[in-house]
Amino acid sequence: MNQIVRQAFADAQAALPFVIAQGRNIETRIYQKRYPTLNYAQVVPVVTEGAPWAIGTTFFTVDSAGEAKFISGAGTDMPFNKTTRDQASHDFAMVGSGWEWNIEDINQAALYGIALPSTDAMSASDKVERLLNSIAFVGSTEKNWTGFANSPDVPRADVATPGTFWAAKTVDQILIDVNEVLSRVRTQTNEVEWADTLAIPPDAFRAIATKRLGAGDGTITVLEYIRKNNIYTAETGQPLTIIPVRELATASQDGGGRMVAYRRDTEVLRFHLPMPRTVLQPRQKSIMGFETGIIARTGGTEWRLPKAAAYADEVTAPPA
Repeated sequence: MNQIVRQAFADAQAALPFVIAQGRNIETRIYQKRYPTLNYAQVVPVVTEGAPWAIGTTFFTVDSAGEAKFISGAGTDMPFNKTTRDQASHDFAMVGSGWEWNIEDINQAALYGIALPSTDAMSASDKVERLLNSIAFVGSTEKNWTGFANSPDVPRADVATPGTFWAAKTVDQILIDVNEVLSRVRTQTNEVEWADTLAIPPDAFRAIATKRLGAGDGTITVLEYIRKNNIYTAETGQPLTIIPVRELATASQDGGGRMVAYRRDTEVLRFHLPMPRTVLQPRQKSIMGFETGIIARTGGTEWRLPKAAAYADEVTAPPA
């Protein structure tokens, strides 16, 4: 049997079918691997609609202007309304990372009946996913994109008493900060929008998740209390979603922690991912070598209704 294997894979071209089959196996493993620390899909709604190879997306907005008033049946002063339409576009770009084998790796895998090493494949998959995660949260300077945590279009302000961070604030002071950023979303949209989600730095999340009400002898944490006792919940009856986001730890203008209040909906913001991670067909690149890769196409994070969100800075101290 070993002789047959050696003869069959005497040259790289003969080994290509084995490589392709192994590539399919590796692809399965890639998509089974989970990334608990890369949570951009939990924070930003991911949109995969549209053609994977499209150069971008175009969308339209409609608004109207006009009024209604008292009129007479014999009057000629009927007020008319006018509809205005606007168009905007957003470009996509491709990212990728690859790995390679040689004929020695292939023949040894076939000889011993084992799969080709998947470490390089896992590394390539991880690199693509981490790049997508980074683009989602902070954008890309190369593409002149901003992200979830640093958009200049989202209104920004410092929390009350900046310089006193959540770790040292009382429960009432923390609640003031939360309600203030939620209120700003209401006022800056003329009471149209509600922020239903609060993203905060991990240190701030841990501070409220471990601090109990009262003198430390209560059974309810500050996190539980804020989820149920805030102006959003008071008016809508819905609990406020609070999530920790690592990239917010240094997102403020002074390098400290930033809190983001927003309505988590594709109307407000979206992460364009028309082509999720895709494994390419392996190819022979040299007389004894093969290569393949993983690609994805993205347009990054787009804030379509930035006033349905608000930034609050200096929640936590800058890293030492």
